[in-house]
Amino acid sequence: MTSRDNTAKGLPTPLLLLMAVATGISVASNYYAQPLLHTIARQLDLSWSGAGIIVTTAQLGYAAGLLLLVPLGDMIERRRLVVTMMLLATAGLMVSALSTNLAVLLLGTAITGVFSVVAQVLVPFAATLAAPEQRGRAVGTVMSGLLIGILLARTFAGALSTLGNWRLVYMVAAVLMLVTTLLLWRALPRLSTHAGLGYTALIRSVGTLLATHPALRLRAALGALTFMLFAAFWTPVAFLLSNPPWQFSDATIGLLGLLGAAGALVAPWAGRQVDRGRARLTTTAGLVLLLLGWLPLFRAEHSLAAIIIGVLVLDIAVQLVHITNLNMVYRIDPDARNRLNAAYMVSYFLGGATGSLVSAWLYGHTGWTGVTAFGVLTSLVGLAIWWRGHRHETSTAV
Repeated sequence: MTSRDNTAKGLPTPLLLLMAVATGISVASNYYAQPLLHTIARQLDLSWSGAGIIVTTAQLGYAAGLLLLVPLGDMIERRRLVVTMMLLATAGLMVSALSTNLAVLLLGTAITGVFSVVAQVLVPFAATLAAPEQRGRAVGTVMSGLLIGILLARTFAGALSTLGNWRLVYMVAAVLMLVTTLLLWRALPRLSTHAGLGYTALIRSVGTLLATHPALRLRAALGALTFMLFAAFWTPVAFLLSNPPWQFSDATIGLLGLLGAAGALVAPWAGRQVDRGRARLTTTAGLVLLLLGWLPLFRAEHSLAAIIIGVLVLDIAVQLVHITNLNMVYRIDPDARNRLNAAYMVSYFLGGATGSLVSAWLYGHTGWTGVTAFGVLTSLVGLAIWWRGHRHETSTAV
């Protein structure tokens, strides 16, 4: 059962854009470390695999928050939930900023990861506020903010680290998070959706939804594989580009994130295609592009052009699949959007954590060739899953 106060009269464009910005700033906190891994590793005396644990911790913390906190959107008034989670994520950023060893940095990373899942409360919040015929566009716009946050996090972190140090990145990020929290507190309408379940039953129902809906399992599997490959590229690429022949600085490595803006631009378009009944087309196109994007990356150790092409294609591919996945998942049961989102996004970020861990290990033991081979093989697995599983979605849904 859903109730709103008198301030909630649809989703005006300024509020939609603020939610997109807030989503980007929240999720960015999980990605600041990626272009800085070699610098952090050097200062804290870590191996490549040890540094990769920082990214894995962020992803696992995010997955835990998705499972334990996002379903609360179907139980607790959402504006209050959003503001509280953002304040706690800000505290996690400050712990990271003040850390002097790996243990404290991992603690701050975990706290931030758990509570930055507020981004995944904001996405179904926007879907609920939007008119039905504009829901795909609203989800696409908010997800554009999320992708831009992920991409610009690397550029932002690289630039600030060059101007100061890696701790400055977390300090400035905490200030940005706090300011955004205040703006949301003033702008968001109050919205309550109560599933009629206690907390334990609410969390248990996430697993029930997965067991009940084959389409949800299909989209969760595709999401896990696509984000696994996204993380499998972005985690070791800092190691690659900081070594010969490139020897790029943190700032230069961070600029690579700007190339992914194409993915952010395609997200609203993908949402509109789903609104028009073309979900099967966007999914297939995304998975094919995901495979093609890894092929030029076999030359990444010798060709900057290969890296640029790979980044562009991979980011577009991931967004085509991800935006389609979210829209299809939200259609399964409108009264359980937060729990459906939790089920999907837990799988998504567990895939990301696996990709970070595996790719860091592969880079340390087999070099970049091992990473790209993993990317190609996993892309083929994704296509096989889609080929066998697409029939679980009815023709009216696609």
